[in-house]
Amino acid sequence: MRKLLSFALAFVTFVCLCAPTQFIVGSHAQSDAQTAQRLADRAIGQTPLMNDLRELCDQIGGRPTGSPACERAVEWGAAKFRAAGVADVKLEPFTVPNLWLGQTAAAECIAPEHFTVRLAAAPYSPSTPTNRPLEARVVLVGDGSPEAFAKLGARVRGAIALVTSDEMKTLDDLFAEYLRNTSMVEAARKAQVAALLLQSTRPRGLLYRHPISFVAQPVPMPVAIVSREHAARLARLAERSDVRVRLNLSNKTGGAYQARNVIAEIRGRERPDEVVLLGAHLDSWDLGTGAQDNGVNAALVIDVARAIKQLHLRPRRTIRFALFTGEEQGMFGSAGYVRSHANELDKHVAVVIFDIGSGRTTGFFLNGREELRRPVEMALRSCKWLNISANPLDGIDGTDNYDFLLSGVPNLVANQDPLPYLPDYHAESDVFDMVNAQEAKRNAGLAAALVWSLADTNAPLPPRQTRAEVEQLLKATKLDEQMRAFDQWTDWETHRRGISR
Repeated sequence: MRKLLSFALAFVTFVCLCAPTQFIVGSHAQSDAQTAQRLADRAIGQTPLMNDLRELCDQIGGRPTGSPACERAVEWGAAKFRAAGVADVKLEPFTVPNLWLGQTAAAECIAPEHFTVRLAAAPYSPSTPTNRPLEARVVLVGDGSPEAFAKLGARVRGAIALVTSDEMKTLDDLFAEYLRNTSMVEAARKAQVAALLLQSTRPRGLLYRHPISFVAQPVPMPVAIVSREHAARLARLAERSDVRVRLNLSNKTGGAYQARNVIAEIRGRERPDEVVLLGAHLDSWDLGTGAQDNGVNAALVIDVARAIKQLHLRPRRTIRFALFTGEEQGMFGSAGYVRSHANELDKHVAVVIFDIGSGRTTGFFLNGREELRRPVEMALRSCKWLNISANPLDGIDGTDNYDFLLSGVPNLVANQDPLPYLPDYHAESDVFDMVNAQEAKRNAGLAAALVWSLADTNAPLPPRQTRAEVEQLLKATKLDEQMRAFDQWTDWETHRRGISR
């Protein structure tokens, strides 16, 4: 997930207290709260959630959108819903504007010393020339700011620019790493560098993929993320003498292509045209196997559907389950869903997204919609074993709620403890072993209780916003500033994304 959270995120960990609840079983006689409790209790028992995740990670692996692995994952997800007893399962196509798949990346320092430089191509980086590796001197450009490039002037022209960075320790550090990219690449382009090497913010040789383009557009020069320790060695050498590096990147690129989302639903018994959607993205980057980002939450979505079917429940409103792809490239799968279902969005009463690994859920981001606070609190009242109260008003950009938010649809993003997730985010180490099974099950229980309660309540839920109301929300939450920083604002201004009226 490319999470672009607000500048400061607070999270609180609570102690789980489980109290048994008595209920009366009947076709629809049990209350919303009692049914929500049954669903939550079932989730923390023996469920196939972790087996599903193991299959996805170990048998399919990393699954960038546009890759054969992603297509296998889509078919796998559809089969899982059908096996859970959900009859209405569809594969819905959408368009991604440009294909990018990393293939090989190699580099070596050839002067003044000779050693292998470990690196990974950044998404949407071009390949180096096919007939020969790129070979050039290395120039240090500090933090890669426009001022740093301007200070170097002509000295960086035709060189491999090396950008150094502090170690990432917090979400704010991660946000800052993303925030620099647009201006850094533009400064490098103006300086006419041959290539851009970015020091990894993770220690111990850990590599990862972060998109340099947030709108799936090709970057003007080869860009790679270099092992933190190897980058530090290059920097020390460059401070004393001329350093030359040979770089070879081979990436598969192409134009627009079709990808698919997995959409399943349990139709409502009284208000089937009203929809509560539970979603998570199924795609991942490919250095790891996409366990925390975001396989565990794709498995969560499947498990919630399975639980509702196993308990023979039918909600008042339709519950729709979405496994989006194209998220890592710029949330194109959820954007495609919003376009394809534009005529239904007035009846989408709530969208709930999970995308922060298996960290404990302490509440839900309200995305600027204060009027959602009471419905969420009422929906979760039945969960005595989860003291949920961290429901910040912050707006979230960078996951699959984004186009729903821009379209005025009430939307929530799970507020999860990021500490277990950050070190492995988009990295080689994002594998099955890193997932906390107990927390994943608790999160599934919470998701089931919330989605069921929202779908089955007789109380009215907040309406869809108008374009004017959405624009006011963007300013109030400062999401407009983030969108400008990440080249997203033009799509809103030109009505390519978001509600038009």
